[in-house]
Amino acid sequence: MPGLPLIVDVKRHSLEDGPGIRSVVFFKGCPLRCVFCQNPEAQNAHTELAFRANRCVECGACVSACPTRAVDLARPGRIDRSHCDACGKCATACPSSALSAIGRTYTENDLVELLMRDEPFYRHSGGGVTFSGGECTMFPDYLAAVALALRARGIHLVVETCGEFVGATFVERLLPLLDLVYFDVKLADPAQHRAHTGRDNRRILDNLILLMRNAPDRVQVRIPLVPDITATEENLAGLATCLRERDVRRATLLSYNPLGRRMAVELGRPEPPTLARFMTKQEQTAAIAMFEALVVKDACVGL
Repeated sequence: MPGLPLIVDVKRHSLEDGPGIRSVVFFKGCPLRCVFCQNPEAQNAHTELAFRANRCVECGACVSACPTRAVDLARPGRIDRSHCDACGKCATACPSSALSAIGRTYTENDLVELLMRDEPFYRHSGGGVTFSGGECTMFPDYLAAVALALRARGIHLVVETCGEFVGATFVERLLPLLDLVYFDVKLADPAQHRAHTGRDNRRILDNLILLMRNAPDRVQVRIPLVPDITATEENLAGLATCLRERDVRRATLLSYNPLGRRMAVELGRPEPPTLARFMTKQEQTAAIAMFEALVVKDACVGL
């Protein structure tokens, strides 16, 4: 439906994206292009096709269904993306779900109705709804309408954000509706931030100042630990200073998740130049200890 943002997925019964049992809405579209992105299917705001080679039975139904002749069984990734218009007809024809179209629309009312199906779980667990992505704040009108309807029904609301948004719009239209804001801070150095995410971090850090002034008790800063990128002594020391200067007293460290690498390949993109495995317990412990030592040295934030 024109004018509506695409939704990648609505993950129900999550225990990882806020307090209690939650439904997580993953919006499609993000201003950053992090090389370590956990959800690369949520970066582009338009519909995309994913190909999972291990599911393909080579029946040829996709070839027959494609109106632009962009599908070829002889291609390793099946799809000539320079000719594909992402109409999804090949995915509809695929009997094994090797091909799938990523992104669908919900009207505001339809999404609220879907999310309210789990209201008993929210109520009994202290949970609610988390808006994630991609970057849900790219769609402030839609997000505000859904959040307002849920707020009126007493639902606890969380936004997960990369911080790259229009600060005034967020504070005026979204912040009054939210119980928590999970605010990711990745890299301290602007040049390194641009190299690994596609943009510098000026607006992100300015927005962190804005939120700390307006709702310090509702902002939870998170730092993703990415080996050799964010989980370095130089970067963690820089982040410790950034947080101190913005009066942030606590931060959560998130362990690296490599699952986005596979999805990037399924979308026809190059394999990201990041670690192909999860961090070991020893690596996590070492990174946390490093940050704790820097925190004590810098006397700014706790875990």
